[in-house]
Amino acid sequence: MSFPPLDDEHRGEEILAVIDTAFGQLLAADPAAFRVKFRKMAASAFAFYRGTAGLFYHDLTMSDQFGSKRGGPYLDERTSRVWIHGDLHAENFGTYMDANGRLIFNVNDFDEAYVGPFTWDLKRFAASVALIGYAKALADEQITELVRVYAGAYRERIHALATGAKSDEVPPFTLDTAQGPLLDALRDARSLTRFGLLDSMTEIRDFERRFAPGGGSVELDAATRYKVLAAFDGYLETLPDSSLARPDSYRVKDVVGRRGIGIGSAGLPSYNILLEGHSDALENDVVIYIKQAQTPAVSRHITDQAIRGYFQHEGHRTVISQRALQAHADPWLGWTELDGAGQLVAEVSPYAVDLDWGDIDDPEEIAQVVADLGRATATMHSAADDQSGESLVPFSTERAIDAAIAADEEGFAPMLIDFAHSYGARARADHQTFVDLFRNGRIPGL
Repeated sequence: MSFPPLDDEHRGEEILAVIDTAFGQLLAADPAAFRVKFRKMAASAFAFYRGTAGLFYHDLTMSDQFGSKRGGPYLDERTSRVWIHGDLHAENFGTYMDANGRLIFNVNDFDEAYVGPFTWDLKRFAASVALIGYAKALADEQITELVRVYAGAYRERIHALATGAKSDEVPPFTLDTAQGPLLDALRDARSLTRFGLLDSMTEIRDFERRFAPGGGSVELDAATRYKVLAAFDGYLETLPDSSLARPDSYRVKDVVGRRGIGIGSAGLPSYNILLEGHSDALENDVVIYIKQAQTPAVSRHITDQAIRGYFQHEGHRTVISQRALQAHADPWLGWTELDGAGQLVAEVSPYAVDLDWGDIDDPEEIAQVVADLGRATATMHSAADDQSGESLVPFSTERAIDAAIAADEEGFAPMLIDFAHSYGARARADHQTFVDLFRNGRIPGL
């Protein structure tokens, strides 16, 4: 499969239109944050790809062969209605401490999660593998093999889950089961401490911990602080009973404002709240953040009103999606509203370590990592179904996906391989077009 060729000027206008749809209001509110975001995206084709999920889904649904209106290979009434990550690329994996106190390596960053075709996650990941492989100067044949490994690992794990494999036969990636760079990330996470995080963000004043000035924090006026604390009260009502066993844990010590300038959060206002934590000791205080949730790129291409109407707002969508996709999610995870906008609330975790591709260069090691990420993807897709506690996807996703792939077993990996090469080339060309648009002042509002 290949995407139709576009002249540079036409493609540039298309990119600008998608950027305006995705970011127009936020960009107008905070151009400085988007200048930072766009410079990060300009750094590499992969960084550009990370920041342009909206362009990816625009292209995916405009393509004759893969357009959502025409369905697509392996998609039917059920497999088109699976809880998906929405921005599944090779760098959206890392560690977290689950509700049972275990360090887990798995998919992270669920800001773009929604309900849609399961193949969209797989294609977005496959194209990211092509971009990483190209950046590491791997031959096309090597990239082909990496995508084939990913497809095979995903297929194997989905089939195992669909046919009733016991939980100990498909364990999560932990310190006991992970290998290679995944184990390295878990060990790095284990070496981190809550005290280290608190030391980087706070200080002791008058025998109590408070946020330290500077470092991107913004002191709040009384009116804003009142609004944030009211939103915090609303957040407490969204937590499961198991998270509220010790009410003193939620005693607020301090509040500061922050403004996100990362690739995914440019222009979004956010706040950090310092809480008492699990005891009166100063070393186990907890920092949570309240961040305005954004409209997921994939939702603009899903027309099912039953899906859209299921969510109160984007904060609710993000949390419900993460709880569905991630077993034993962050116990501090919840949602609220602030100034009429849905907010995501979660812990600033001291144990979060992202997968670092910088030193993963050996093709065999890359293949091992890609296979593990394929298994993690399958486990994520299988978690969010009739067993998740949510009624939006009322069937066994692993069985539906397994049956769909079984109908054309031989075509599954070639479909992803073809897409990876085609869209990888498109993304590299788009990156250069974007850089030229940005540096020549063609992006409105900047």
